[in-house]
Parts: sequence; C-alpha cells; structure tokens
Amino acid sequence: MERLFERGLFASRWLMAPMYLGLVGALIILLYAFLMELVRFALSIPVITVDDAVLGALALIDLSLAANLLLIVIFSGYENFVSRMDLADHVDRPDWQGEVDFSTLKLKLVASIVAISGIHLLKVFMDVGAYSADKIRWMVIIHLVFVISGVLLALMDWISNHAKTLKKAAKAG
Repeated sequence: MERLFERGLFASRWLMAPMYLGLVGALIILLYAFLMELVRFALSIPVITVDDAVLGALALIDLSLAANLLLIVIFSGYENFVSRMDLADHVDRPDWQGEVDFSTLKLKLVASIVAISGIHLLKVFMDVGAYSADKIRWMVIIHLVFVISGVLLALMDWISNHAKTLKKAAKAG
C-alpha cells in the first residue's frame, strides 16, 4: 500500500507538465508583443528622437529578458520537477541546462526580476516628467526591495552551502 501511494505521489509530478506548456504559450504571447513593439519602433524611425530610440530599445530588451526568464523557468523547472530532457547530444542544448538546481533557479529568477525592474526604472528616468514624484519614489522603493531580496537570497544560499561544506569537512576529518 505504501509503495503504491509513493508511486502515485511520484507520478503526480506530471501534473506540472501542462503548466510548463502554458508557459510556452506565455512565451508565444511575449513574442507577439515583441514583434508589435518592434513594428511600432520601426515605424517611428522618420520622427524618432534619441530618447525615443533609447526607450524603444529598452522596451525590446525588457521583453527579451522576460522571455529569457520564461525559458529558464520552463527548462530548469521541467528538469527539476518533472523529468530529464534527453537532449544531451543536441548541438544547441544550453550549457546550463541540467545544471540549474532549485537554488540556482531562485537566484536566476531574482536576478532577472531585478534586471527587468531596473530597465523599467531606467525608462521612467528617461521620461521623468511624465511621472509624479510619488510614483517614482514607489518604483525606486520596489526596485530596492527586489535588489535587497536578491542579495538576501544569495546570502542564504551562501550560508547554506557553507554550512554543508563545514558539515562534510567535519565528517571527513
């Protein structure tokens, strides 16, 4: 009975697979948004200012970072929680695939969120007159919360890894 129960629990990981397919759908939506933004950007070339060029480029970078974040979550989440991908021999397989554990995934997620937040903040600074001082203050505060959260997550991982290293050294010595 216990063995059957455990096999059922283990098989339940496949309930995550449709979620990763859903994230692929979100990636398609981001691609559409990227293409629409690129077309809008390209059509503005005849009257574009330097600031508009930078803002347009930042919008495209922002969308590509969000897409990269989705790919990291899809690949590493699927491999960590559902099943290994049998693509070791594929020439285009990313070097990091199969090596991103849950801890590394958390750090990559937070780093990506900080980068995306920073780009949004930079876009605001490029057009600072369009925003109230209160809104800018809140955006800076939120960005700092992301940065501090990232640093604290990295510190917790470092402490955890350091403790594991010390524990292994104590057992060996």
